[in-house]
Amino acid sequence: LGTGGDGGKKKKDEPEGEKKANLEDRIVNTNPILESYGNAKTIRNDNSSRFGKFIRIYFNQMGKLAGGFIDVYLLEKSRVTYQQPNERGYHIFFQLIEEGPVEGLQEMILFSTDPYDYFFMSQGKVKVDSIDDNEELEFTDQAFDTLGFSLQEKQDAFKLTGCICHFGEMTFKQKGREESCEMDDPIPGQKASTLLGVENWQLFYGNFIRPKIKVGTEWVYKGQNADSCLNSIAALARSMYNRLFLWLVDLCNRTLIDPTMKKVNFIGVLNIAGFEIFEFNTFEQICINFCNEKLQQFFNHHMFVLEQEEYVREGIEWEMVDFGMDLEATIQLMEKPWVFLLFLKKKHCSPKLLTNPLRIN
Repeated sequence: LGTGGDGGKKKKDEPEGEKKANLEDRIVNTNPILESYGNAKTIRNDNSSRFGKFIRIYFNQMGKLAGGFIDVYLLEKSRVTYQQPNERGYHIFFQLIEEGPVEGLQEMILFSTDPYDYFFMSQGKVKVDSIDDNEELEFTDQAFDTLGFSLQEKQDAFKLTGCICHFGEMTFKQKGREESCEMDDPIPGQKASTLLGVENWQLFYGNFIRPKIKVGTEWVYKGQNADSCLNSIAALARSMYNRLFLWLVDLCNRTLIDPTMKKVNFIGVLNIAGFEIFEFNTFEQICINFCNEKLQQFFNHHMFVLEQEEYVREGIEWEMVDFGMDLEATIQLMEKPWVFLLFLKKKHCSPKLLTNPLRIN
């Protein structure tokens, strides 16, 4: 790849100090951003990818690097608001509390330097011995610059990330015996509103306390209890983080495309999220494991089973090797219409329908 970029040569009419990083450097520097926003510590891995990605590296007719494109899928959104005791949230949250690499960062996102001030990021571990969060923040910030992110885009990414942590501090209290509630401490909501550019922070709270819903052909306001408000905030935090992640990937892809170069061939690199089995497995982890196993079976079938059959047809002496199709029955069960995955999704998305919590061991 090193010989395929544009070499970082400065154009004649390009001002000094605005030299654009070469294509190779831009492809490499997508990694710190994707790792900061998509990787986290799990029980078995301090830097586990919690999303899948497929990277295409394009080449022109001369075999020179011509660009790249990143597809992402299955981001583990539940980790934004919940972590098991020996796990940690996404790395970026813990980079934001580090002072030094990004001047004025905490003041800009209205943040403290204590991770225990934020519930969403402190349910599990807050420090990993093998990771220097201060150094990683520096790498992330440099990657933003190398990829040509504007100052506004970089600040927006930090502000939205900090806003999600402030969501976790929003609290509500019940109104006596009524099926409604009111705000408890308004400060976290005020901070979130400021970062989002929402002038009326009371209206922001009101969207959780009395959301506007459509009943038939009319719009009505529905009072929510405290638990429902907290569930709504957690859902908003997860959805916002997912959209932020996809937006960052789009901005990365924007810098990896060179429209002046013809793309003839590409090399595809697949990096799937980590296959792990925990004592308590979330719906997302089940989906990740299913996807992993499906890919493994596809690989085994096309690289080994079909290849061995070709050997037999060609009369080559060969002892057939079993590469493990023993989970094929499990895959078929999960793929059947209206069976396993649909049942899990229904239970996962409609907790009020459960008479007992769904626990998968």
